[in-house]
Amino acid sequence: MESLNFDLETQTVRDLNQYLHGDAAALAGQRIAVTSPNGAHNIAVGVDAELHVTIKGHAGYYAGGMNQQATIVIEGSAGTGVAENMMSGKVHVRGFASNGAGASAHGGLLVIDGDAGLRCGISLKGGDIVVGGSVGSFSAFMAQAGRMVICGDAGDALGDSLYEAVLYVRGAVKSLGADAQYEPVSDADLDAVRLLLAAAGLDHDPASFKRIASARTLYHWNADANQEY
Repeated sequence: MESLNFDLETQTVRDLNQYLHGDAAALAGQRIAVTSPNGAHNIAVGVDAELHVTIKGHAGYYAGGMNQQATIVIEGSAGTGVAENMMSGKVHVRGFASNGAGASAHGGLLVIDGDAGLRCGISLKGGDIVVGGSVGSFSAFMAQAGRMVICGDAGDALGDSLYEAVLYVRGAVKSLGADAQYEPVSDADLDAVRLLLAAAGLDHDPASFKRIASARTLYHWNADANQEY
């Protein structure tokens, strides 16, 4: 199917998003190109159709937020909250991502080729995130479900207050957050990392990753802990 172009020099983000919020059956299989994004906010937010959107440049806040079904490729970097609250589909950032990438994602796959800023995967609720570079401090804070694969390093307090999400890190971790701990890597972990790397187009040895998960000591309030965990 021929690609449809939205030029944000002459059209608005509202024009684009209204089109993308059309009938899902009519949109299915379409390929949409977004040119001259120039860091605009809220590009391709709330899409709920099986189509392909290519943003040809840098995107601002919340690009691909609340995505369902669609494949959204950002041929540049993305601002705060890319793929925030994603439900399904795929968002692929070819460059870097700012703070809160993949926040509260319930499903789908977020791929970031470069580094991600602070709080990547905060409150993750079931989605998968693969970062080709490093992540900032407090990434995966209160991550409840889902998986994160970090091919580079991680900043302070990785996985603070984790629930059932699992993190895989290839590089150095500056520090773990409260209740996060290293665990043995199983064959199932190796298979999971291998599949996620393949989906992200990355070629690392799954055995080079460390597993981080919750120690589950925060699941119940302990009055005797004196605020120290």
